[in-house]
Amino acid sequence: MKNKYLYILLILSFVQIINACKAKVETPLTEAKQPIISDSTMQLLQIDTVRLRSEDDIVKLNGEVSFDDNKVVKVYPFSSGHVLSTNVSVGDYVKAGQILATIKSADISGNYSDLSISGNDVSINKRAVDNAEHLYQNGIASQKEYLEAKENYNKALANANKIKTQIAINGGGRTSANGNYTVASPRSGFVVEKLINPGNFIRNDNNNSLFTIGDISDVWIWANVFELDIAKVKQGYNAAVTTVAYPEKVFNGKVDKVNQILDPVTKVMKIKIVLQNKELLLKPSMFANIIISNATSTQTLAVPSSSIISENGKNYVVIYNNNNDVKVQEVSIKKVVGNLNFISSGLQEGQKIITKNQILLYRKLTVK
Repeated sequence: MKNKYLYILLILSFVQIINACKAKVETPLTEAKQPIISDSTMQLLQIDTVRLRSEDDIVKLNGEVSFDDNKVVKVYPFSSGHVLSTNVSVGDYVKAGQILATIKSADISGNYSDLSISGNDVSINKRAVDNAEHLYQNGIASQKEYLEAKENYNKALANANKIKTQIAINGGGRTSANGNYTVASPRSGFVVEKLINPGNFIRNDNNNSLFTIGDISDVWIWANVFELDIAKVKQGYNAAVTTVAYPEKVFNGKVDKVNQILDPVTKVMKIKIVLQNKELLLKPSMFANIIISNATSTQTLAVPSSSIISENGKNYVVIYNNNNDVKVQEVSIKKVVGNLNFISSGLQEGQKIITKNQILLYRKLTVK
């Protein structure tokens, strides 16, 4: 009987264990806590570090893109004549030596006619001097006669050389006996100005150029400095230039020249900034915005301007520690220089901040 009771107790215990395990399995699992920033959201963000940077004294100016005067050349006609053809238009890129126009000139034709006559004179005088030399050596002609014949030959030769030089100058060596001469580009660059067309007649008393060729691999920026800012701009200072055409692209250069005379009408001082223009994005006559800066020794915490969120007269950034630790922090801005905001309070060096699409998290964290 005792064994029977023991057997029943064992069965009951086994049933209780099974029921307990079943209850445990059926108990729902606690859902895992979701991170503030999901993986998909993280791909939309950009993170930067709060750093100490040198404060700059800055001046904001406006100006205009111009050619480098050392890389601009005006092409003038060699002789008067009738324009037969032009091969380029304004804006075309040309290489050094490329033909720009063909002109038919009576002056060139006349030069070749004179050259032909002078060549005959040289031949005649050469025969005369040879004959006089032969007679002189055989005692038939006097030394005076020989020297006169030799002098006439030298004059004819000098005249022929003079005409050859004149032809080389009047046409730059690109002439022909029919009077045609070609105008070639003296350097590589863009056709900035074109003042002739087929059918035009070029006169000797016309002082205008035919073409203007400019190289824009380097450009100048002429900026206007008002009297209030003159002391803040000096030669060698850094210059950051932006244009309406490329508002997001910054072209960096140096102040190359500071004009010491103010314009008597506008009361501004002109400064020249030299920029490299390898991509040829900057075009002459473009309007330019310029920031002149001079680095100082003062170090202040700075963040990219893109990280700042302004709302209700206050400024905020979103601090990032990890995907589960993100917070909104109010900051005080000391000053703005270019694309940097210098911070007087609210941040510490080395903190991580979100600089792109942070508004998504800002709304999420500040919603009530």
